[in-house]
Amino acid sequence: QIAAASQNEMDLEAENTKNGLFGSAGDDEQDELLPFEREAREIDAREAQEAEEADAELRRATVEADQAHFHLPTSAELEEESRNAEDGPALPPKELRQRIDDIVNVLADFRARAEAGRSRSEYVEQLQRDIAEYFGYLPELCELLMSQFSVAEAVEFFEASDRPRPMVIRCNTLKTRRKELARTLIKRGVVLEPLASWSKVGLKITESSVPIGATPEYLGGHYMLQSAASMCPVMALAPQPGERIVDMSSAPGGKASYCAQLMQNDGVIFANDLSAARQKATAANLQRLGVRNAIVAVNDGRKVPSIMAGFDRALLDAPCSGTGVISRDQTVKLSRTRKDIQRTAHLQKELLLAAIDAVSAKSKTGGIIVYSTCSVTVFENEAVVNYALERRDVKLVDTGLDHGKPGFTRNGKHRFHPSVTLTRRFYPHVHNMDGFFVAKFKKLSNEKAKLPPAENEQQDVEEEEMVDGDDEDGEGEALPEGDEEVEAVEDEQAGGGDDEEDAHRDDKAVHNGNGHGVDRVSSRRKAVTSNKGKKSKADRKAGGGNADVAPRKLRKRRREAKAETTALQAERSDSRDKSKHAKPETRKAKQAPESQDSGKGDPKASLIRQIIELRAMKKGGNLICRVSKKPRKA
Repeated sequence: QIAAASQNEMDLEAENTKNGLFGSAGDDEQDELLPFEREAREIDAREAQEAEEADAELRRATVEADQAHFHLPTSAELEEESRNAEDGPALPPKELRQRIDDIVNVLADFRARAEAGRSRSEYVEQLQRDIAEYFGYLPELCELLMSQFSVAEAVEFFEASDRPRPMVIRCNTLKTRRKELARTLIKRGVVLEPLASWSKVGLKITESSVPIGATPEYLGGHYMLQSAASMCPVMALAPQPGERIVDMSSAPGGKASYCAQLMQNDGVIFANDLSAARQKATAANLQRLGVRNAIVAVNDGRKVPSIMAGFDRALLDAPCSGTGVISRDQTVKLSRTRKDIQRTAHLQKELLLAAIDAVSAKSKTGGIIVYSTCSVTVFENEAVVNYALERRDVKLVDTGLDHGKPGFTRNGKHRFHPSVTLTRRFYPHVHNMDGFFVAKFKKLSNEKAKLPPAENEQQDVEEEEMVDGDDEDGEGEALPEGDEEVEAVEDEQAGGGDDEEDAHRDDKAVHNGNGHGVDRVSSRRKAVTSNKGKKSKADRKAGGGNADVAPRKLRKRRREAKAETTALQAERSDSRDKSKHAKPETRKAKQAPESQDSGKGDPKASLIRQIIELRAMKKGGNLICRVSKKPRKA
């Protein structure tokens, strides 16, 4: 620009000279300029020429780089690298980083820059190995994290996870104001600035000559050390004064104290955590910050609904793998595996269902549940949220947070509910905050949603086992073998089995049983045989085996059996109430026929036959049930 301006000036002066406005050009102009002005013009011209040459060289280098092909090392070359490196990495960190950048550049335009005969998966696998070695991650954790981002964004995430996040404090408005706190800390030599436009209480510390955690203001409870990302779940929860709030995992009390601050110490906060040692810090922080409406408790979060329920709002900052806070805990790189993350996700699902059950849908102001983690993996975030949507009568609502990215509705082979986009994700390389996830639920009713068909069947089986369990004395007899056809069906369902074990079981059943029990068992076996129908072994194999025999009819029979169980219990309850007011002789006369084995027309015997039939079709194998020695109570 300077050179162009100088050239324009010279052209204008030449034109004026030509027109005779300033007389002759040349020595007169040079004489008018001072020496430093002439030197300045020469320097400007020289810099303009160098800038033009630099631009030309950059364009030429860019073209050459685009035309050149990066050579992806073969397996033989990689083995050679590992043999040459006796100690430490196979390549120096500088060369390894250069190879990472080269692979990212190739993957950005794979068709134009890839080598002939090399697939994209080969480049991606090599990139995963190089990133794991360069940044110090376990290979499987590196692969899992890379699946969350594009290739270029994944490298940015790994780089940002190695950089420390800014120190952030939250002003405690129960004791002071942010402006007054900032003025006081500045006098102590602290360089700070407001956190962001979305926070009215956050302050970002850029430099300090005094320890932030030991100032008189900190000890007096004027502020709390809290990361920017951990403020977001409380902002999404938006607790109101006078409400009942439960913090399922409250230690060390940062979020619970923020809730009390927003509630202005009005209402009740149930601050719960599993660790008694960490709850000591929670109690100390709440007392230091002037919180007077909190109850500190130590319980398993999964048992909170059975201890206390009916809350207006629930906050669950669930235990997680910590993949979003690697900058604060570098041990995560080498201590988290895929199995660890899956186990953590299972615990998170249980805690989230418990948090939902602890909240009352009839709350006039609330019925809100906020779920958050300091992880970026899909297994701990969207998958857990989708699990809760399927099993409870809840829906996702807007978090009220303007910043952050929407959650994933698909990741690889996983597909989630479309409303998952209402959740919010925070990344260290995008927002300069800890990696975080926030989801906000609205509870629609206190009823639990129906489970999927497969889990319904499992639940039915467990209920049948409870119905057909031990009697009150805990004693019973095993079923003896019936006719040959039933035995063949059961052996096939049990996968063959051991004949000696079956014979031992039969002998034991006959030895422990009596004629009364054997007769009843035989009648039940005949009912099972007649209901199952007579099919050959080949036909049963062609029909897919016992696991696939009429699943719809099986579920229908289960429902009928449950209905009969309920009706029978109600009938027995009514008859028992009537018998209490009857005369003793009448009660004895009514109880006498029950001790006899009529079998036919007895609703209890009919129910038992149906249950045995259902268990035969579902579980297969040798039928074993328990026959009570005493009349079974309702």
